[in-house]
Order: sequence, then C-alpha cells, then structure tokens
Amino acid sequence: MADAPQSYENHTRWHAPFHFFVAPVMLTNVVVSVVQLVREPGLDRGWWLVVSLALLALTGLVRVNPLRVQDRVIRLEESLRYYQLLPEELARRAASLTPAQTVALRFASDEELEGLVREVLEGRLTKPGEIKRAIKHWRADNLRV
Repeated sequence: MADAPQSYENHTRWHAPFHFFVAPVMLTNVVVSVVQLVREPGLDRGWWLVVSLALLALTGLVRVNPLRVQDRVIRLEESLRYYQLLPEELARRAASLTPAQTVALRFASDEELEGLVREVLEGRLTKPGEIKRAIKHWRADNLRV
C-alpha cells in the first residue's frame, strides 16, 4: 500500500497477524471447544468453552480498544484542524459532527475540507462511506492502528 496513493478503495487496514492468524485461531478454538463439549460433556470441557469464549472476547477488546483511542485522537486532531482551516463559525458548528463523520473527514484535503464539512452539517452527506467517497483529493493516513 505504501507504493500506491491512499484512496477510498485501498484505505482499509488489514493487520495480517491479527486478522489472518490471531482472530481465526481464537474463533476456531471456540468452535473446537463446543465440538469437544458436545462429544464429551463434562465440567472440564464446559470450563474450556468458557475460557475459549473469554479469550475470544479478549481478542476483540485488544483490537477495539486501540481503535477507540485512535478515534479520540483523530477527533482532537481534526478539531484543531477545523479551527486552523475553517471560518470560526463553521469550526464551532463542526463540533456537532458525529465521531464517525469526523473520522471520515480526516481524509479530506485542506482545500476541500470546508465544502465537505458544510455538506455534512447540511445533511447531504451523513454516512462515513458517503463522506469518504465524496473526497476528491485524498489526504493519506498511514499511521492507523
């Protein structure tokens, strides 16, 4: 991805060790635990299923919590950017954007930010996917978690 400019089509980050190893192994572990419990019911098999579910939940939290922190940092960065680039009144109104809208707008170039923020605030663009597809000059974010 480093060779090609970032765009809507290629901006999703797949972290191979997590998405293609850890998550599938944890999910498979739950399935194996269920099969073992059905074949040989018992306290130890039941407990292993509980532990497997806890590991799967932990795996999800290990991925989701850093993403939430990242979104909070993005909101802070974008808020500062709005006050630097947008008219003061529009920057104040931008505080009402949803976190998902703010996160999507981070890809907008400085030149098109004002127009896109206005479209979002006026309700013409509402969903993150719509906002990202409306961006003409993509501002890459290569530091994503």
